[in-house]
Amino acid sequence: MDAGYNPRTVEEVFRDYKGRRAGLTRALTTDVEDFFRQCDPEKENLCLYGFPNEHWEVNLPAEEVPPELPEPALGINFARDGMQEKDWLSMVAVHSDAWLLSVAFYFGARFGFDKNDRKRLFGMINELPTVFDVVSGKNKTKTPSNNNHSNSKSKSHNKMQKTSEPRAKQPKPQMKDEDREDDAPDAGEDGGAVAGGGGEEHGETFCGACGENYGQDEFWIGCDICEKWYHGKCVKITPAKAEHIKQYKCPSCLGTNGSSGSNKRARPSS
Repeated sequence: MDAGYNPRTVEEVFRDYKGRRAGLTRALTTDVEDFFRQCDPEKENLCLYGFPNEHWEVNLPAEEVPPELPEPALGINFARDGMQEKDWLSMVAVHSDAWLLSVAFYFGARFGFDKNDRKRLFGMINELPTVFDVVSGKNKTKTPSNNNHSNSKSKSHNKMQKTSEPRAKQPKPQMKDEDREDDAPDAGEDGGAVAGGGGEEHGETFCGACGENYGQDEFWIGCDICEKWYHGKCVKITPAKAEHIKQYKCPSCLGTNGSSGSNKRARPSS
């Protein structure tokens, strides 16, 4: 097909692409009844061709091997009656998009397009909706309005405000020895500040991963589910990464879909 037509520049190849794309799009939209009729499953393997003059044709594949140009998908007619019409047209559209790109970059390779030429060609092609976008209606999808964007942004901001309090991302202040001694009897008397089975006692906080206690200038992060504390390095969380976490779940809670045991402890004050 089109053996005598050889676009040689980026602009010429792009015009060729647009013409073929227009023909294929018309076959699958405005001329869809005629296209459907021509794709008779009782016939031989049929292909859908698009031409630079914006025409289309359903025909047998090229006889020469290898063909002058890349060939479109073979046997599109066989699936016509075995699928919903919308799904079948979408399938043909996807294969048509792949064929259009293969033809365009065939010309690019044949006539020695360099890296910048290929990049520019793809950029021009990428500005157009694909055949699949047109057939499926995706190119008509409305973008969210500014009000919706503002509302979602506000909700996201409010959520971050709510979750920022329980998520401590800064290093916890180191407790002085006299503070630990003063706090230890109180914790033992009321019993509400220490969790059972967590490796903590006398007001000290231990990492839920390595079991070590808090060290000066170390970054810690608290789980919003089980309220255990972890060295950032033990759970591979950096202060910068923590700034983007709305709700932190430790590895244990992730492994149990967010469920936690009955024993919980209050978070150490910041």
